[in-house]
Amino acid sequence: MTSTPLILVSNDDGIHSEGIAALAEALRALGEVVIVAPDRERSAVSHSLTLHRPLRVEELGAGRYAVNGTPTDCVNLAINGILPRRPTLVVSGINKGANLGDDVTYSGTVSAAMEGTLLGVPSLAISLLGRGEFRFDAAARFSRRLATWVVERGLPPDTLLNVNVPAPADAQPDGDGVRGFALTRMGRRRYGDAIVEKVDPRGKKYYWIGGEELECEDEEGTDFHAVRRGLISVTPIHLDLTNYKSFDALRTLDFPWP
Repeated sequence: MTSTPLILVSNDDGIHSEGIAALAEALRALGEVVIVAPDRERSAVSHSLTLHRPLRVEELGAGRYAVNGTPTDCVNLAINGILPRRPTLVVSGINKGANLGDDVTYSGTVSAAMEGTLLGVPSLAISLLGRGEFRFDAAARFSRRLATWVVERGLPPDTLLNVNVPAPADAQPDGDGVRGFALTRMGRRRYGDAIVEKVDPRGKKYYWIGGEELECEDEEGTDFHAVRRGLISVTPIHLDLTNYKSFDALRTLDFPWP
């Protein structure tokens, strides 16, 4: 007899985010859902793991756990300690804001899915473009459809899916509120002056990182290109970061050592 799928849901916006509530509700049609998420916002913490202080877990209700750590901590703790059995799927999100292109290297949302993948569990990261007020319905519906497909068929080894859903203003009202979806590759940012310098009341300088909206290269086939045209971007991300194409160029690396 096949057991009911167990789905672990996490995020980096914190356990009280509307996005994680919408995601968990959408996925309950697939099986048992357990939420293990940071107790507060942990955006842009990347794939950091807490090693130098104890982690505390607070049960907020049936199947809802808050952790005073990072998204990576949450997924690791859940799989190795909190959950009664190994999850069928890890889904991280729904993030308030995009995780496109190079942003995935900073993203706590994507890193939660990375941790699930490293631990051998098929994993998805779901993000919704926009700022201010968010509508999660289309992202939640697509997450349920994609999760159903992955539960049935699995994913290639060491691969997670990074999903970015266009903001409602960019979408067309069809069955899912968007034009469709596309399999994409990671795009590239055009990095500029993203530092804001200010002076505090005591005359000392302080800085904000990320003060400027960064441009992207709108190249066909990329995640940026898809979402700008009202398509949900689905990007397979492989955890092996080795640049195999560089081996030939680096074979000339030859000098005496030691």
